[in-house]
Amino acid sequence: MDTIIYDRITAENFNAASLDGFIRRQEVTHCWRKRDGRWTLLPIAYVEDWDLEGRRRRAENILRSVKDGDPAYGAWVQGRLIGFVQLSGPRFGRRKQYIDLARFHVSLPYRGRGIGKALFHLACQGARELSAERLYISAHSAQETMAAYHALGCVEAEEIYWPLAKKEPCDVQLEFLL
Repeated sequence: MDTIIYDRITAENFNAASLDGFIRRQEVTHCWRKRDGRWTLLPIAYVEDWDLEGRRRRAENILRSVKDGDPAYGAWVQGRLIGFVQLSGPRFGRRKQYIDLARFHVSLPYRGRGIGKALFHLACQGARELSAERLYISAHSAQETMAAYHALGCVEAEEIYWPLAKKEPCDVQLEFLL
């Protein structure tokens, strides 16, 4: 098995082409939706994927955020980025307890190997260094995505951060107590 290197993303180890080989593909068959105050799993099918232009646009956004001081962490195999996570400030919430887990992805061939868990723990460490009490996650509502977040210990957010919730109205608003 290839050695996985985890490190903070910087302008020195990440560039506009760093996501060129990244495979975001996810075949969604069921999504969670809140109906009458209860979460229901519904048959909603589509394919989520990033084309090269989308990967490069996201890489530029990551670089811009890193240069602005937002911490991001990556997982590399033989110099190829295979997973990443990024926090986005400033803190928010009634007590400024939250920091946004803005990006969190593992390339398709590397899912199910614990890479996401390791990256999530790096994000938690980074959030603690920023004095946050909780991660806030506006998460994709796909069945598999929700299962992964719940396995990490995430729960429904106590306080909804409407600027994020309105951007993606089908997302599930989660949090993780640090």
